[in-house]
Amino acid sequence: MKEALYYKKLDRNITKCELCPRFCIIKPGERGLCGVRQNIKGKLFSLVYNRPCAMHTDPIEKKPLYHFMPGAKAFSIATIGCNFFCGFCQNWQISRADANNIEKHYAEVRPEKVVELCKEKNCGIISYTYTEPTIFYEYMLDIARLATEQNIKNTIVSNGYINEKPLRELCKVLDGANIDLKAFTNEFYKEVCKGTLEPVLRSLRILKEEGVWLELTNLVVPGLNDDFDKIEEMCKWIAKELGRDVPLHFSRFHPDYVMTEGEPTPLESLEKAKGIAEKYLDYVYLGNIGGESNTLCPRCGAVVIRRGVFGLVDNKLVQGKCPECDEKIAGVFL
Repeated sequence: MKEALYYKKLDRNITKCELCPRFCIIKPGERGLCGVRQNIKGKLFSLVYNRPCAMHTDPIEKKPLYHFMPGAKAFSIATIGCNFFCGFCQNWQISRADANNIEKHYAEVRPEKVVELCKEKNCGIISYTYTEPTIFYEYMLDIARLATEQNIKNTIVSNGYINEKPLRELCKVLDGANIDLKAFTNEFYKEVCKGTLEPVLRSLRILKEEGVWLELTNLVVPGLNDDFDKIEEMCKWIAKELGRDVPLHFSRFHPDYVMTEGEPTPLESLEKAKGIAEKYLDYVYLGNIGGESNTLCPRCGAVVIRRGVFGLVDNKLVQGKCPECDEKIAGVFL
């Protein structure tokens, strides 16, 4: 446990968490909606500090981050908990896990040890992923600060539901982010995620403003967020507010967790979404469908990066540029 950052003490030992836009009011002995931040005698504590539930080595392409150090390995880490309640969550076993007796279920791994393990695995990146990194903010921030000192990059895979002040502090040690822009209607966020859209859009603007490399993922769920007019509106917004060089990944829905009915997203729907997006954005990808997912030069159409199911296959870039026409391909190439 560690005392949480970003909270206020109110009367009668009540605390107000100010980490995410939920602003949970938490009485002594109770926890916030994320399930892992608890009021103990008038102070707010992170129950998951030093208690990762998962640590794995992944290709950076799995995040997905396609334009950030292609072919690099990322040491991926998560704790239990989430501040969203998506019924289609593919990691619900850990995002919805109970924090009771957490010391018995998950071994202690201090930030220094995480950085050491990353180096032992010859990874140049630490990625905070699998669940929602916001809810283990203090742990992530301490690890990221140590990693930065040793020239290790930091990336997050996040829902973007975080307040401005903690996000800007994190951006000081954050290099890349893939944010789930789950839909482009507030109704979807309220009904499916139990959140709101505008704070996510604000986070996207902040990440871009702070110079963090940004990619977006949109899981296309049949009947819920596959309105093509809204998808076009979303793509226009991305191009205008963030830039047409921000990569967008349309991901295929598969029934899971409490949404076990229905069928996976039709490939035709994904292809149509991709066609719409390509009118406004230079880099559009399809995920969870198998096969190759390649980067094409937006000027001449040459295949400059080839990817298979398990990551990078071939990188033809020359100092980050297309070998055919010398066009700079957006992203961080180190």
